[in-house]
Amino acid sequence: MRRTVAIASILLLGLGPAAHARVNAKAGAGAATFVVTGHGWGHGVGMSQYGAYGYAQKGVGYEKIVLHYFAGTELGQAPVSKVRVLLTSGVATLPMGSASDFRVKDASGAVHNVTAGKYTLTPALKLKVDGAATARALPGPLLFQPGPAPLQLKHLYRGSVQVDVVGGKLRAINVVGLEQYLYGVVPSEMPFSWAPEALKAQAVVARSYALATRRSGAFDLYPDTRSQVYLGVEHEKPSTTAAVDATAGQVVLYEGQVAKTFFFSTSGGRTASAEDVWGEPVPYLVSVADPYDSISPHHTWGPVAFTGATLAKRLKMKGRVMDVQSQLNSSGRVKTLTVIGSQGTVEMPGTSVRTRLGVQSTWFTVGVLSLSAPTTTVVYGSRAQLSGIARGLSNTALQQLDGSTWKSLGTVKPDKDGTVTFSIKPPVTTRYRLATGKVSVPPVRVPVAPLVRFYAPRTPDLLTGYVRPLSLAGTRVLIQRQQGPGWVTAAQATIASDGGFSTKLQLTDGVYRARVGSGHGYVAGTTPLLQVSNQ
Repeated sequence: MRRTVAIASILLLGLGPAAHARVNAKAGAGAATFVVTGHGWGHGVGMSQYGAYGYAQKGVGYEKIVLHYFAGTELGQAPVSKVRVLLTSGVATLPMGSASDFRVKDASGAVHNVTAGKYTLTPALKLKVDGAATARALPGPLLFQPGPAPLQLKHLYRGSVQVDVVGGKLRAINVVGLEQYLYGVVPSEMPFSWAPEALKAQAVVARSYALATRRSGAFDLYPDTRSQVYLGVEHEKPSTTAAVDATAGQVVLYEGQVAKTFFFSTSGGRTASAEDVWGEPVPYLVSVADPYDSISPHHTWGPVAFTGATLAKRLKMKGRVMDVQSQLNSSGRVKTLTVIGSQGTVEMPGTSVRTRLGVQSTWFTVGVLSLSAPTTTVVYGSRAQLSGIARGLSNTALQQLDGSTWKSLGTVKPDKDGTVTFSIKPPVTTRYRLATGKVSVPPVRVPVAPLVRFYAPRTPDLLTGYVRPLSLAGTRVLIQRQQGPGWVTAAQATIASDGGFSTKLQLTDGVYRARVGSGHGYVAGTTPLLQVSNQ
């Protein structure tokens, strides 16, 4: 005869992590992605070249274009007609030649004839001259003067070329008329196909900049961005030559002096003041509106994404960047960037940040995008909370991985501090991410466990329960009893089509649970703990 065992107490001991639906996002904040977006290309001071092009397309003449960008200035005549451009220095050999006969004047004042062709100079300054069969040393410096054809070094150049020896190496300086110099500058600094009035504005500005930035010493100008890009005769174009000729001798004057007429590619809609960018106020280099700059492909740029570790490396900081805060100047550019790192906080000038990040201008914002990984498992049928940050960004969306495709769940609306919170109800273990444009944060995985529950036992030899979802029908359920710190399987059952399960089992004093293993898109799930006490 079977003995009846009274079950004095059957206690649900605590739901455990598998039964908690809330995802504690702030307890495990996700690593931030920093998204840099901005406007313009260049330092932003002076004339925006795309802005000038835009004005020209609207029918504005070059004089008005130039004077718009340099407040309080006027146009006048250039005070000099020649410039000296450093072509190369510190070289052991120097190509020199011409397609026609040319001449060379040495340090003694003697002028020698040189037959057309290509020659290679060394610091010995030996050259075949005056029809001689062998080269001889000439006292330097040497001044090469062209015949009907221009002189040629790496490029063809108008004017004459002075060659001397400095520190045992060769140096070449092009002595050329200011207007002829501009023939090689304007098409090197602005596309020759642009509107004529824009090219004329560039000619006036380039002429002024060349004179206002002349150096003292052996030469006036560099052939590159240290002054202006000067590529010689090969780069000349009829359209830009015409622009130089049409504005011959015209420069920008401020109180009678040639103005330092900085120029750059793209403002982003407003130029910057010299005081904001370089810390020194210049009366005619102030911030002005640039309404037609929007034609530039660089008017708006980005997003450029950095991880916290990558951003720290670029900014030469240890650890990783946790957050950034920007202080803007009156021109709307970043004056200083406060960078909060895992190993300290630093302040950096916006110009330094631009250089280190390799972005196009200091008119930028740094958005912060992060999504926290969940710290607990979500039980099937319950909702969860995800939290993150979407600060300084627009059109940020929460996305859910659907198979191999990311599906948008809608645009997020951050709080004032940039935090965002989402209520989600994932049907299976799912990945989520925040995305803006082509930038997204690393996805976070939200694990979902099946809902597993016991029915209250009515007899000491039978355990029943149910599992959701019903799609897990046919799956095995393990009935486990706690033994020390671990669990041992005491019985097994199979989930029926209605989600139920049952198993015969002699219940003794102890703690029990039912467990469904992982699979079918779910992590393992368990019932709340069941304590059995026999009396």
